[in-house]
Amino acid sequence: MTTTNEIAEKLATEHGLTKVQSKTIVEAVFAAVTAAATSGAETSIPGFGKFKIKDTPEREARNPATGATIIVAAAKKLTFAPAKALKDALNG
Repeated sequence: MTTTNEIAEKLATEHGLTKVQSKTIVEAVFAAVTAAATSGAETSIPGFGKFKIKDTPEREARNPATGATIIVAAAKKLTFAPAKALKDALNG
């Protein structure tokens, strides 16, 4: 697992920034993706992938403990589709 601190530390080392500066940059990128997602916009990062919002409709489900049928409310979820370059890097 990689954390935001580890990403920030790597940026600081590779680009001559302080850890505080690089952590601010990393957090700003994640905040921009979050802001786009909450407004319903798609975020595309060339060579990495796309973050999109997908609407999931209301559905019936079953409680496995009791077997009772319940209704799961409609919701929005964030999906990620990797770019071809990332898929190739993973499978190459």
